[in-house]
Amino acid sequence: MSFKIIVDSCCDLTPAQLREECFLSVPLRIQVGSHTVVDDASFDQADLLWRMKECQSAPKTACPSPAQYLDAFDCGADDLYVVTLSALLSGSHNAAAQARLLWLEEHPNARVHIFNSCSASAGEVLVALKIQELACSGMDFTTVVSHVSRYINEMETYFVLETLDNLKKNGRLTKTQALVTSTLKIKLLMGATPEGEICKRGQALSVKQALSKMVSLMAADPKHAGRRLAITHCNCLERAFYLKELALKQCRFEQVVISDTGGIATVYANDGGVVAAY
Repeated sequence: MSFKIIVDSCCDLTPAQLREECFLSVPLRIQVGSHTVVDDASFDQADLLWRMKECQSAPKTACPSPAQYLDAFDCGADDLYVVTLSALLSGSHNAAAQARLLWLEEHPNARVHIFNSCSASAGEVLVALKIQELACSGMDFTTVVSHVSRYINEMETYFVLETLDNLKKNGRLTKTQALVTSTLKIKLLMGATPEGEICKRGQALSVKQALSKMVSLMAADPKHAGRRLAITHCNCLERAFYLKELALKQCRFEQVVISDTGGIATVYANDGGVVAAY
């Protein structure tokens, strides 16, 4: 049976991974002032960072339409697995779910599953790679869905940002978190709840200290052993490698993968942000 893993563009797979036949990315869009950025292979991170810095208003993001997902479904694969941003952070999951219903009306025997990653960026990468691993092993569709759903429930996501400005401007932080970060010179260690909402996991006086606290939380979690750690970074490869080095010293991850943030993750991570998931 052939399969396709359809991801929204907040899934920060590397360009080489996205060129693999099994992956297909559906782009979101970003509006910075009067300028529109399509989050696809044409994305220019440096240009977006510059435009966000120069623009007084908050950048806006728009999820894919159901029609875009329907176009992706029409790829000839027998099994379709879709990975989206947390349903609590974006309309991407809802658009994919609507497209699935429309697709099943015309193809009632089709096998399509929409995974709510309950995460973003590095978390979506993990889900996509897990699907690839299981599907390539010859596992049937229903079993892949069951295993990956459990994998998502056990997944942890953390992030440390140089600035939380775009999260604050777009209402992704609580009023208390926004007040704390604007009045105190601290760096917040953030994470995701099991449902996919953003929550605070700690704070520090510097990004390096916050990354160290992140690794301490990972090391204290017994379920990390033998898992894959995904790290995504926004224009700060040195920080990503620093986090990788700490994790390899203190934890027992089987593999560590690093990639750049695409357009959507760049909007929210902003210059210097690091996201990790396992």
